[in-house]
Amino acid sequence: MLQSGDMRPAVFLDRDGVINKAILKNGHPLSPRKLEQLEIIEGVKESIELFRKIGLVVVVVTNQPDLASGFVTQGLLLEMHKVISLSTGIDHFYFCGHNNTHKCACRKPKPGMLLKAASDLGLILENSFLVGDRWKDISAGQQVGCSCFFIDYDYKESKPSPPFNTVNSLLEAARLITGGKHGI
Repeated sequence: MLQSGDMRPAVFLDRDGVINKAILKNGHPLSPRKLEQLEIIEGVKESIELFRKIGLVVVVVTNQPDLASGFVTQGLLLEMHKVISLSTGIDHFYFCGHNNTHKCACRKPKPGMLLKAASDLGLILENSFLVGDRWKDISAGQQVGCSCFFIDYDYKESKPSPPFNTVNSLLEAARLITGGKHGI
């Protein structure tokens, strides 16, 4: 059992649009459906290094409804996560393979993936951060007390409700979060 002194802060990252480029269709972001479509966004590796320097655990939390729809297999999804891990150094990935019809507890905007990661990894949510590019990401982080950073790509969908910080990239969020700190 973890003691309260063993709890660590984290930064939770959405995947598509934060770590890798989202595929835009009519102003709506979609996940890559082929390994060849997976393109890591510039500055992600540097961001991960900044987070680690101040002691943050880096965790990806991503909705992947293409699993339920059959557009991607779990094997392909795991291969994409392996490529992301090798490219960026991220070790922890949590994903929800359900779509909206499943009414699960893990699909953002519900906070199930964040709660599971906190339990598994000994994370203190109230001292943690979340970076996402959709209102669902921000809502999940807000529900568990994370400080949230919204990368606004001006998608054709609802914006998050305050409070959150608006940034242009993960790297901008990382610089704001780390603010020259060398340890938490």
